[in-house]
Amino acid sequence: MKIKTLIVDDEPMAIGVIKNYVEKFDDFELVATSEDPMEAFSILKNESIDLIFLDINMPMISGLEFLKSLHAPPSCVITTAYREYAVESFELDVLDYLVKPVSFTRFLKTVDKINHHFYPERQKEGAEGEDYIFIKVDKRMIRVEFSDILYIESLKDYIKIITTSDSYITHQNLVGIAKVLPENRFLRIHRSYTVAIDKITMLEGNCVEVGGKQLPIGRNFQTEAKKIILKKSLE
Repeated sequence: MKIKTLIVDDEPMAIGVIKNYVEKFDDFELVATSEDPMEAFSILKNESIDLIFLDINMPMISGLEFLKSLHAPPSCVITTAYREYAVESFELDVLDYLVKPVSFTRFLKTVDKINHHFYPERQKEGAEGEDYIFIKVDKRMIRVEFSDILYIESLKDYIKIITTSDSYITHQNLVGIAKVLPENRFLRIHRSYTVAIDKITMLEGNCVEVGGKQLPIGRNFQTEAKKIILKKSLE
């Protein structure tokens, strides 16, 4: 199920920023944008909307008044240049409160809150170890399940993430990606490789086999890596 989304803001540039961010995520379906709250009323009447990105300071009616006037309002994220309405906004059960200018890094946190709200089953999966990350590939954000990752290869200022079905190159390094990977599921075996422990199918000498490919274990990683890899066989 995609989240049917409406953006309401009287500033075209502000709409453009949120529209650009929203379109990077496959979970959203941008149904419409509107610079006029009255037009937005009509859109809500005629379309099934799950989520509104809503400005506060608009002509004729404020965003908060707009939200209060709705009998069964969709979920809402406030986007505004004013910080002072945060308390009142959260009293209306908004999902998040974004202060302009909205950075993409801050928007990612909003996406996480939206996912918690609309996809609670994913949180159950996360509790069971089935988690994921979003990585930037070209101009899109791609969701990659940890359980699908075979190994990650360093390419100087980039990394290549090899999964069971595809591979992706993104601007990152192995140290940086390690900060978001579950420590008990991934292992650095070389200055150029991090592998998914449960995807290792063979250990031979100073090499492991992952996804049909042999990868070297670096000299500085051998003692700890072999200890972790062989741990299951010793239990």
